Amino acid sequence: MVSDKNDHLIWESAARAGRDRARALCDQTLDVPVDRAERRAKLGRQRGLVDILPSEFIKTHLDVFPLYFHTWKENQFRYNQPAMNLHTPFDEAGHTYQQTRMAHWDTVAQKRDSWRGMGGWYHKRLKEIYTFLVPPRQRVLEIGCGKGELLAALQPSRGVGIDFSAEMIARAKQAHPTLEFHHLDAHDLSSLEGEFDIIILSDTINDLWDVQRALEEVKRLCAPHTRLILNFYSHLWQAPLAIAQSLNLAAPMLAQNWLTAPDVENLLRLAGFESVRHTNEILAPLPLGGFANRVLVRLWGLRELALSNFIIARPNPQPVEKPSVSVVVAARNEEGNIRNIFERVPQMGSKTELIFVEGHSKDKTYETIEKEIALHPATPSQLFRQPGIGKADAVRLGFEKATGDILMILDADLTVPPEDLPRFYEAIASGKGEFINGVRLVYPMEKEAMRFLNFLGNKFFSLAFSWLLGQSVKDTLCGTKVMWRKDYEEIAANRSYFGDFDPFGDFDLIFGAAKLNLKIVDMPIRYRERTYGTTNISRWKHGLLLLRMVAFAARRIKFV
Repeated sequence: MVSDKNDHLIWESAARAGRDRARALCDQTLDVPVDRAERRAKLGRQRGLVDILPSEFIKTHLDVFPLYFHTWKENQFRYNQPAMNLHTPFDEAGHTYQQTRMAHWDTVAQKRDSWRGMGGWYHKRLKEIYTFLVPPRQRVLEIGCGKGELLAALQPSRGVGIDFSAEMIARAKQAHPTLEFHHLDAHDLSSLEGEFDIIILSDTINDLWDVQRALEEVKRLCAPHTRLILNFYSHLWQAPLAIAQSLNLAAPMLAQNWLTAPDVENLLRLAGFESVRHTNEILAPLPLGGFANRVLVRLWGLRELALSNFIIARPNPQPVEKPSVSVVVAARNEEGNIRNIFERVPQMGSKTELIFVEGHSKDKTYETIEKEIALHPATPSQLFRQPGIGKADAVRLGFEKATGDILMILDADLTVPPEDLPRFYEAIASGKGEFINGVRLVYPMEKEAMRFLNFLGNKFFSLAFSWLLGQSVKDTLCGTKVMWRKDYEEIAANRSYFGDFDPFGDFDLIFGAAKLNLKIVDMPIRYRERTYGTTNISRWKHGLLLLRMVAFAARRIKFV
């Protein structure tokens, strides 16, 4: 009879080979009911306990248990020691591949106790990049965490690191006792529970036997908002890295998967992820490489020579069922458009509310809004007087008062038709994008809809923003933008990072969305001519302010 302390492992292993055969096997070999064995299996996983099974049992039931038990005598773990989940169904080649790499990285971990090499500058730069990409106090999982330095640098609210090297994990636990570390294989994460905001694979996929399998394992630990961040070596650096290793300047590596960015994006698609953006990082992993790594690596002709590819991805989106909507209208001197807004804004989702923020008008805009609210009691509406000046200030007040799941901005001049708002709603509710940006520069415009100099300015800023953000943003100053309220709350909480001198609020929102690694989607619309009033934009004054914003944001987003 098998001892009680092993029954959790028996059940777990047999269950993977087939539930029916496993039940029969457990009934025959365990002196406890099957349901109790299942509970003990779960308890065993939670405690990280492992024990090698008796040889007589393994030999008798090899046809039921996975292939890795064929080499059970090589298992070096003992009862009550942190253990790696080895339930991955590798063939013989895959099993040998994994065992060889485990032994290799155990040796590297021991070597690093008394050896540093020149990789310190590279890893310092990696920490800087990840610190920019990952806000503090997130739930972070790092796969292939090594000794845990990168995970610790991110200041997570919950930090979990896994690695298949027992020596690496032992050192990580000793160095960072406030974080969780588990001795696990990336190909089988079934013992991990919970969801994470950020999942990192830093220089990990180059060393994996089956990248797609590992990404599929990661998918189970993702929430809809989770961001997967991968960095991996460029194959152009294969020869330089080999030379550095031969001179004992870099940690030795076994044969790598030299994957291109398109290779990885394809693997992500197969595993159920969508790429958000791709960047090239680290041109000179050397002591004086700061300028090259922050500026030169961004330039055409040099970025392709970078050492590391970074890809940010999200799980394939799932539609949200009938979210509510708040439409924020900043109105200044728009008395003649108010009635049209009430009559033309369609109902969307489970509820659509109108939030008006009146901005010190010289006409009767405020009084007209009050009148129309009384005439449309079936339309949920709110009205506020703007405390400050500028559209950005008005929109922020409207967003603060909004109750809808989705926030929309509608310019009171109605140059963007309210009838187009359901397109924005569908794009965000279906998950196609997380920040939907209106674009006026695709279709021909009505006469006088936009002055020629304004058109040129918008073209310039769209090119600048697309380059700065790494995502297509064809029109930065279209007033209609749509986002989730929960995402706006994060943008507002981190607004000080960029500064507070954007008079329109467009740049503030777009930069904030990019900083959160949101999927930005352009929504082409037909831009209409005003039918009432004149523009509130001062081309030269505001144009200079926007140039300052671009320059400031370049330092805070692009050259970091």
